[in-house]
This record gives sequence, C-alpha cells and structure tokens, in this order.
Amino acid sequence: MMKAGLEMETSTAGEAKGIAKRRGAGARLWMARIMSALVILFMLFDGIGKLAALAPVVDSTLALGYSQKHMLVMGILGLLATVLYAIPRTSIVGALLLTGFWGGAMAAQVRVDAPLIASILFPVYLAVLCWAALWLRDERVRKLL
Repeated sequence: MMKAGLEMETSTAGEAKGIAKRRGAGARLWMARIMSALVILFMLFDGIGKLAALAPVVDSTLALGYSQKHMLVMGILGLLATVLYAIPRTSIVGALLLTGFWGGAMAAQVRVDAPLIASILFPVYLAVLCWAALWLRDERVRKLL
C-alpha cells in the first residue's frame, strides 16, 4: 500500500513538471509571436509606405540621399524579406535578408550623421527583436546559437 502511494506521488510530480514545461513553451511561443508581429507590422508599414510613395516616406528617403526612383526597389525588397520571415519554413532566410536590409538602413543613417540612439541604432533594435523571436520559437535557431 505504501509503495502504491509513493508511485502515485511520483507520477503526480512528473505530471506537474510536464504541465509547467508546456505552459512555459506556450508562453515562449506567444512572446515570439508578439515580437515577430511587431517586426512584420513595422516592415509592412515601411514597405507599403515606400511603394505608395507617401509624402513623409519620400521626404525621409530624399533626406537620406536616395532618389525617389529607388523607393520602389527598396519597398519590394523589404516586403519580400518580410514575407519570407513571416512564413515559418523560410523565417531564417527572411531574418537573414532583413538583417542585411537593416544594415543598409543603419549605414544610411550613419552617412547623414543621424542621432545614435533614435535613428542609427533603430535597425539594430529591430534585428534583435527579429532574432530573439526566432530564437524563442524555433528549436533549430536555439541549437545553432
């Protein structure tokens, strides 16, 4: 009788650990989804703004030294990388492309001597958010890093 009680206690503790692990994985997945959504929404806003040639986007692009004809290519490339990031199977390729895209954005900000915290490092913040979300949701990235 004593042995049966001990086994029941052990299995209950094992079940509790399993439930806690599943809850942690669920919370990690939701955090990753929120972080990814922020990156995707920002990039959709940026890409669509470039394709639609919105006045503030045109003004800021011209201020960075690019001509308006480059906006179409930048918008398409940004949206393409974002779509690849949003698809789970291609999310790593999308994150790599977005990181390169943001590196170019950072270089453009440095070239015009923009403020460090608000402008130059903003692409770095997006890249950290992007890769942190991937790390949280993808076992392959966790193994790699």
